[in-house]
Amino acid sequence: MIFEKEFWPESFLEIPQPPKKLFIIGNLPDPKEYTYLCVIGSRKYSSYGREVCEKLIEGLAGYPIVIVSGLALGIDSLAHESALSNELKTVAFPGSGLSSAVLYPRANFSLAQKIVAAGGCLISELDGDTKAAEWTFPQRNRLMAGISKAVLVIEAEEKSGTSITAKLATDYNKDVLAIPGSIFSPNSEGSNRLIREGATPIRHSQDLLEALGFKPQENQQSPNKIIEDCSDEEKEILLLLNNGMTRSELARELKKPISEINQTLSIMEIKGIIKESMGEIHRCF
Repeated sequence: MIFEKEFWPESFLEIPQPPKKLFIIGNLPDPKEYTYLCVIGSRKYSSYGREVCEKLIEGLAGYPIVIVSGLALGIDSLAHESALSNELKTVAFPGSGLSSAVLYPRANFSLAQKIVAAGGCLISELDGDTKAAEWTFPQRNRLMAGISKAVLVIEAEEKSGTSITAKLATDYNKDVLAIPGSIFSPNSEGSNRLIREGATPIRHSQDLLEALGFKPQENQQSPNKIIEDCSDEEKEILLLLNNGMTRSELARELKKPISEINQTLSIMEIKGIIKESMGEIHRCF
């Protein structure tokens, strides 16, 4: 159905080359009541990217935050699914029209239905039967950046649509947030470059909430419950952290190379169970 202009968020009218018309299926959560966060990343995500995406969005549960993404395979899909799992509303901008015959990608047709059923919506400026094409994705990316307070990049290759959306966000004076990744991972080249260029590095959900203007609530879980939810590798590290330790000291005690434990430490920091200060790793409880 046509999305009447009187109901558009003001942000759509403030971007260069605003849309002339929009179509919508579902209901757009009131931008005056919700903060919109665009979550984007690689279609070929790593296990690290998946866990980061899921844990960060899990940490937003209970806050008036809407997750925006592009319904694409990869991080986009994970962002929508994680939002639904944590009872957050989510809005999708497909790279096609909204007709069920052309909705792209077809593999996410069921996900699109769940998004609408959960109080979110699908939005497109393309006529209903317009198929996805190379030119439609950059066009929809400007709407994703335009409606959002900030854009969070989970993983991104050096040259990708994700980088295009991040650049648009910068052009629109939106905050660009990025997840630090391994210097050896092609999936992190784009996000690491964004941080080098001034994007805010996000280490855990508290960082993300603060970037969106919220005051994070204290973690109310008991220490035993926190440890119970950890992987074997994480538990092994926690047992060593009764006092602060450097990464080198941890690697020596665990008899593992630093490169092997860095990914686990990154996930633990995102979960908010450890923090690094003055070169030492400490438990948060």
